[in-house]
Amino acid sequence: MTSTTRIVLGVVLAFLAAIGGVFVGRALLPQPQQPGAALHDVLHHKLTLDDGQQARLKVLEDRFAMQRRALELEMRAANTRLAEAIETEHGNGPKVAAAVDQSHAAMGELQKATLAHIFAMRQLLRTDQTSQFDAAVVKALTDGQG
Repeated sequence: MTSTTRIVLGVVLAFLAAIGGVFVGRALLPQPQQPGAALHDVLHHKLTLDDGQQARLKVLEDRFAMQRRALELEMRAANTRLAEAIETEHGNGPKVAAAVDQSHAAMGELQKATLAHIFAMRQLLRTDQTSQFDAAVVKALTDGQG
């Protein structure tokens, strides 16, 4: 076997070992839960919403999905402007600072819209359902801290 063949074989084996390691890691290690997944689980599976609550929740979720998508697009655009400003100024100049402010404003609008959505969903709940919902909201906001 030539030294070139050994090198190629070594590279191929290293690549296959790396791919195998990724698959084993994904199979054995728990995947992080998406933010808000626990809240979604409480709303749809643990609170036993009646048909009227489910119908109103669907309307709220559909409306928020469109709003969230628009705000996420605005955040993406703000990040593009930030990248362009960094590329232009190569430092923390006025264009970069303005682009950072735009990015933070877009993030803030998404956070405000998310909170308004959470409070709107809470309004759909009966008094006996709110404490479990509130606990899920707190958990979603504090998961991974401490």
